[in-house]
Amino acid sequence: MTIANWPMAERPREKLLRHGVQNISDAELLAIFICTGTRGRTAVDIGRELLSDHGGLKKLIDTDPKQLFQKPGFGKAKYAMLKAAIELGRRYLESDLLTGEILSNTCLTKRFLTHRLQNYPHEVFGCLFLDNQNRIICFEELAHGTINHANIYPRELVKCGLKHNAAKVILAHNHPSGSPIPSQADREVTQLLQQALALVGIQLIDHVVIGNNQSLSFAETGLL
Repeated sequence: MTIANWPMAERPREKLLRHGVQNISDAELLAIFICTGTRGRTAVDIGRELLSDHGGLKKLIDTDPKQLFQKPGFGKAKYAMLKAAIELGRRYLESDLLTGEILSNTCLTKRFLTHRLQNYPHEVFGCLFLDNQNRIICFEELAHGTINHANIYPRELVKCGLKHNAAKVILAHNHPSGSPIPSQADREVTQLLQQALALVGIQLIDHVVIGNNQSLSFAETGLL
């Protein structure tokens, strides 16, 4: 039986429109992109198999696309649609923090940084640059590293801060392992960067570590 033969209330697209996107499963979300099934398998079946084969939605999305293309019913066009939707969502969340906006909401900041950095399979070190009124100047990714390490040099951070005429900065980096708990190296480099920034009159106001759907703020936990 194809999805077209299902009761209207059970079809993924109609279910989303009637009950809201938060009330459909990951497999049903994927089915909306997959659109059509193959012989004997609905789009929802393909979605379920993809999730099962790759260990969940995040690992599926991070999988090498060449592996996904080997799955009958999931080709390049559907992969492109899925990646475009993810990027659209990321840009939507990023638009919450507009250049010139006053940054006064820690939850919003952490959400922005989480969605900006959590999907990288390797460590990425970034920085939000602010003026002296906490207005956003820009966000930059400053270093890309390995699965568990990204080098950030004080000289490069200070150089960027001066280039943007920043008065304050918020550092951020991700932990691909999933835990946002900062390592001893994270704490030491934060102190080093804080000292380097202070020499040129730039205040480090926070360092946010991003894990899987969770984050840790140095400022909120008393580490800064």
